[in-house]
Amino acid sequence: MADILLISLGCAKNQVNAEEMLHLLTAAGHKTVGSASLAQVAIVNTCGFIDAAKTEAIDHILEVAEHKGKGRLERIIVTGCLSQRYADEIFRELPEVDGVLGTGSYHEIVDAVAQVLQGEQVMRFGDIDAPLEERERVIVDAPGWAYLKIAEGCDNDCAYCVIPSLRGRFRSRSMESLLREARGLVAQGVGELILVAQDITQYGKDLYDERRLPALIRALSEIPGLRWIRLHYLYPDGIDQKLIRAIRDTKQVVPYLDIPIQHMSDTILTAMNRRTTSAEIRGLFETLRAEIPGLVLRTSLITGLPGEGEAELEELAQFLEETKIERVGVFPYSPQEGTPAAAMPNRPSLEEAERRAELLMDLQARILDRFNESRVGAEDIVLCIGLDPEAGLYHGRSYAESPEIDGRIWLDTEEELTLGAFYHVRYTDLQDGEIIGRVECPVSSEE
Repeated sequence: MADILLISLGCAKNQVNAEEMLHLLTAAGHKTVGSASLAQVAIVNTCGFIDAAKTEAIDHILEVAEHKGKGRLERIIVTGCLSQRYADEIFRELPEVDGVLGTGSYHEIVDAVAQVLQGEQVMRFGDIDAPLEERERVIVDAPGWAYLKIAEGCDNDCAYCVIPSLRGRFRSRSMESLLREARGLVAQGVGELILVAQDITQYGKDLYDERRLPALIRALSEIPGLRWIRLHYLYPDGIDQKLIRAIRDTKQVVPYLDIPIQHMSDTILTAMNRRTTSAEIRGLFETLRAEIPGLVLRTSLITGLPGEGEAELEELAQFLEETKIERVGVFPYSPQEGTPAAAMPNRPSLEEAERRAELLMDLQARILDRFNESRVGAEDIVLCIGLDPEAGLYHGRSYAESPEIDGRIWLDTEEELTLGAFYHVRYTDLQDGEIIGRVECPVSSEE
């Protein structure tokens, strides 16, 4: 049996795959360690969606490779989207790598480890369109919360995106399997489940010939002990009145919706092969604000797509100022070979795309500051998720913060808190853009 380091990069869905591999490895008797200097085998689970993610993945592989031959580290395996997309290039450009597994072969990790330890070079690429198999996970570094991946793949065919070629067609998990996993997670102390997929609004369409996200939400809400259900990556045209009612009327669903819109110019939306117009997006956000009290919106935007000029950028900036979306991620366009957008003319330079992204993020920072200022003095429920040893303060998240992408709430208390527990908190101040709150009391199980 080997000591194994597993590094996972990229999105929440990638993290779930890493947790599934951890379960398989530990069940086979392997031991996980926290650094390359202690490991015999290092596994780097990569993202390959945009250039920045590819660079990050390669940097991690090279950093790990520095330990090879100098200490205990013998072998390196690369998994995930970068592997699926660039297997041949990885072996050619990174000779330190001993094994490559595509996104259809996560479940083969134990055999891959055995093979590389025997000195074999491994390349495994299973069917990325295969039906999903149910696998157990080892939840790491997430006190009180966990991702629940409800589907894999994507059928939306956005012009700039390579995800369908890396993850396959959209495939839902059965409701029975999701409820079984959710009950198990709650039994382990998970109080918040974050539903993730490339587009969760499509859930169930392939299995049941209808969208079943509202039914799934209501079924999950009946699990005793589950306090929060958070929804990530809702495609705008999949949000109908039935889903809005389920979100509004199910108390466990937090009023925080992650709805990537990518742009607000109809010219750019058409070029992106998105199925919504700017008017439809405006109407949707107005409806959501009107029907869901306290709603916090998150979206993702792309600047610098071919055809975007100053007029299109101004339209997007004006929309942000008017709508005051609380959470926004802005990304400069990164052309991906093989996608329709990569062949489009009139693409702004990368420097220009980055300038536009920074302009929007400056605007968004002011909107976020005003939002946080409006929260001072309010009382809220906060999930305690960590203790900063340098500051000597606990920190957590309310319904308005999602992990990894939003800020933290610092908890002012003299008491010892329980990680993964929920507390009533009174917001008292802001520091460096983050909220400070006074802990008043734990949330009771009856609330």
